[in-house]
Amino acid sequence: MLGNLKDFLQEDIGVEDVTTNAVVPENHRSRAKIMAKADGIVAGHQIAAQIFKILDNDICYSELKKDGEKVRGGDTLALIEGKTRAILTGERVALNMLQRLSGIATLTAGFVESAGGTGTKILDTRKTTPGLRKMEKYAVRMGGGHNHRENLTEMALIKENHIAAAGSIKEAVMMVRERANVPIEVEVKNMTELQEALKLPVDRIMLDNWDLESTRKAVIVVNKKIPLEASGNMTIGRVHEVAKTGVDFISVGALTHSFPVLDMSLLYEEAQQ
Repeated sequence: MLGNLKDFLQEDIGVEDVTTNAVVPENHRSRAKIMAKADGIVAGHQIAAQIFKILDNDICYSELKKDGEKVRGGDTLALIEGKTRAILTGERVALNMLQRLSGIATLTAGFVESAGGTGTKILDTRKTTPGLRKMEKYAVRMGGGHNHRENLTEMALIKENHIAAAGSIKEAVMMVRERANVPIEVEVKNMTELQEALKLPVDRIMLDNWDLESTRKAVIVVNKKIPLEASGNMTIGRVHEVAKTGVDFISVGALTHSFPVLDMSLLYEEAQQ
């Protein structure tokens, strides 16, 4: 992760921060604060702190609102004390990451609340930003959600194209079982495929883009024999209805690809003596 953050800073700085380096003496020290400009869930303090520490290893980053905590617009989230050049040069990248991850946590919390009381867990997907997956999945957890597989090695997810390539659900499952000792999930598109999957050594079944009535029937047919995951074009309103059908999981790609950032600002407070 540290390498990524250094790359992010390099992209933003270029050769040097000409404005800050011209205006601020090298050893000048000051204090600043990060404030929320909207209500939400904060996530990403450790990443923001690390960005500043790359520029000034002695910088002090104090969290006033912890990751996973609800915040309101106007709340002070963190205090930063150290070299002024580091604070001003790192501001944009640190805020970009903190706003982004807090946006994911906030959206996730909305989905979790919508499914509240049903026992259904909200999952993320692999629809993450390249290079940011661990950070974005962390933000999902801070919003009360759960992580699906981290990568293609951890779990086999047999989807429509795999089934077509193998010739059948059974053939695809058997091929994976012969190759790897990992959990297997199978995507099914109708009740016939569901019945087929139930006879196989799989660990989870995904109902992809099923309507509510069909989902209810699937829950009754499966009768808790195997965990069911619903997926496909989930909104906060739809998640509430799908969760009430009794599925175990609902995966939501929007958590990490269609989130609004949580707006924040960094405000310079005072110079230190």
